[in-house]
Amino acid sequence: MQATLEQALKLGLREEEFEKIKEVLGRTPNFNETAMYSVMWSEHCSYKNSIKWLKTLPRDGDRLLVKAGEENAGLVDIGDGWGCVFKIESHNHPSAIEPFQGAATGVGGIHRDIFTMGARPIAALNSLRFGKVDNPKTRWLIKGVVKGIGHYGNCFGVPTVGGEVYYESCYQTNPLVNAMSVGVVKVGQTVSATSHGEGNPVYIVGASTGKDGIGGASFASADISESSAEQLPSVQVGDPFEEKKLLEACLEMIPTGALIGMQDMGAAGITCSTSEMSAKGEHGMIIHLDKVPTRQENMKPWEMLLSESQERMLIVVKKGREAEVQEIFDKWDIHCVQIGEVTKDKNLKYYMHDELVADVPAESMVLGGGAPVYEREYRQPKYFDEINKFDAGTISVPADLKEVAINLVQLPNIASKRWIYEQYDSMVGTGNTHTNEPSDAPVVRIHDSEKALAMTTDCNSRYVFADPYKGAMIAVSEAARNIVCSGGQPVAITNCLNFGNPYNPEVYYQFVHAIKGMGEACLKMGTPVTGGNVSFYNQSEDGPVYPTPTIGMVGILDNMKQKMSLGFKHAGDVIYLLGVQTDDINCSEYLHHLCGVTHSPAPRFDLEEEYNLQQTILRLISEKLIRSAHDISEGGLFACLLESSMVNNLGFAVNTDDKIRKDASLFGEGQSRVVVSVNPDLCDLFEAELKGTPFTKLGTVKSNKELTIDGDSWGYISDWEKLYNDSLEKMIAG
Repeated sequence: MQATLEQALKLGLREEEFEKIKEVLGRTPNFNETAMYSVMWSEHCSYKNSIKWLKTLPRDGDRLLVKAGEENAGLVDIGDGWGCVFKIESHNHPSAIEPFQGAATGVGGIHRDIFTMGARPIAALNSLRFGKVDNPKTRWLIKGVVKGIGHYGNCFGVPTVGGEVYYESCYQTNPLVNAMSVGVVKVGQTVSATSHGEGNPVYIVGASTGKDGIGGASFASADISESSAEQLPSVQVGDPFEEKKLLEACLEMIPTGALIGMQDMGAAGITCSTSEMSAKGEHGMIIHLDKVPTRQENMKPWEMLLSESQERMLIVVKKGREAEVQEIFDKWDIHCVQIGEVTKDKNLKYYMHDELVADVPAESMVLGGGAPVYEREYRQPKYFDEINKFDAGTISVPADLKEVAINLVQLPNIASKRWIYEQYDSMVGTGNTHTNEPSDAPVVRIHDSEKALAMTTDCNSRYVFADPYKGAMIAVSEAARNIVCSGGQPVAITNCLNFGNPYNPEVYYQFVHAIKGMGEACLKMGTPVTGGNVSFYNQSEDGPVYPTPTIGMVGILDNMKQKMSLGFKHAGDVIYLLGVQTDDINCSEYLHHLCGVTHSPAPRFDLEEEYNLQQTILRLISEKLIRSAHDISEGGLFACLLESSMVNNLGFAVNTDDKIRKDASLFGEGQSRVVVSVNPDLCDLFEAELKGTPFTKLGTVKSNKELTIDGDSWGYISDWEKLYNDSLEKMIAG
């Protein structure tokens, strides 16, 4: 039966898209075909409103082993015959409706993207955004999301080694849950998401197919509203133990050489994996839907085609090798069922009990093929007028800066996230070195190699809101700075671009200018974009979230001797600040949350200055001229010094610059600054090696556990530690 325009519109297609489908097929599509196009041409799968700008990002680099977007995740050469596979993706809308399963399946999905390429995941990270902590719904969301991430990761057996969490009122209805996975694979042992070879059998392996997650890709391509809770079937249900078995079975199968290609059934399920693999291999498939193992009886063809049930893969096997593949999956007690075969003709033909229920050209459905591409209107946001009015001179320097600092370290964006990360298993696999010796970015050993990986997720979305171009440059630069301060050489990024509705010209302005800033910073840092995820429609009746282009970055340490940690090591060491100090309180936590200024420019930033600082830090580490390094970010210099002190319970005595307003000196968030500690016997060598990098000698590390600023005692580490460690847990407890 032919589909109607009304049905197409309800599925999320636009009228012109429905007409285009008719042109492609040379006829009016039936409902099954219309449903398939609706998910494949959704924003979530086709990137139809973003691909034009994504193509402008730098995507070439000496270490890249596959081109950006060519496979399920990025792949970079890290030496010693190893490759690193990594990616970040969003699971925002499902987490807003059902936080536990939404977050859990986000973790499961991103790990599948890694091992579908033949890599073993060795680390997970996340980037989370919630509303104000004093809101009961926010506390419910936080508890559910954190529990979901911990449950899936802990059961699956991959350590959660790092991440970031921010709280702002704009995320009240629409939280952001971005999950990143990092894996390693021997070069030459990767698997491609492709299909070719007429007659080769097509298998579905893993869990049974159910009605959970139907239309999830379309659900992720619409604004969140009060009625979104009615779309619970769009939220998938995960089983980490099934995924663990699937991981081991897939990694055991790959070395047999029996595999042609493999792809995770993520967004759009069977529809997506069959169409993308076929389009890439320039072949077609015949698929028998009645052979698909199901959890529910009498599932309709469109339900099976659109289901996003978790822990499933589509694999294409070399004809004649079926028995050995079957044996491996039988051993792991996992479904391994042939549901079709590869055809020479490039169409996808789906049958249900021998009845042809859909017949579409694979190429017409996919990104880079027939999926639509749009260029949206954009204009400068009106709120920029409010930002440009800001005058720091109207903010008086508080008389009691210690009292300001007490309030500052208890802010949820600055206080310890211990309540969250202690729910995650960070030590499984014995590769994470971050727990005992924290550094700005977690450093994970690669077993059977001297190499290690530094990895991070970063984005201060308030900076991006204030200035999308500069804010995105800062996001890339801070990620690189964290890698560098940990002893790593940044090599590549993945991104998760969280924005509001692309049909809003002011939102699209944020997106376009963030892409431009990100691209410029990546070129400077030598960190090409390997791929990632675009998540539009992150908005509710209250408006869009802050533009949040989250950066996931990976860096390489040639050996563990290169690792640099953030904690002060020895009493008597000299504390230096590298970088330029200015009267800058713009966009700081201090200005925003303690002074109540919601609109101010992004903090001071210069890309060339940032690059030179990072090169200096790498040089100082390689020549063993510093004992610790910690970048200045949220909370400014004071928060940085406090975090360095708490690691080994060592105090400090420092002096601020009397030429700079004191609140800016202690709490300002001007970029491109790092605090380092130096053996006093090496200070002359250290200063000589700076080669023009601006620096300030702040003071010394103390053994007495006291914090002294400009000669005044600010108390002892134990007092500050209690405030810093306990405040978030108290807020979440209500």
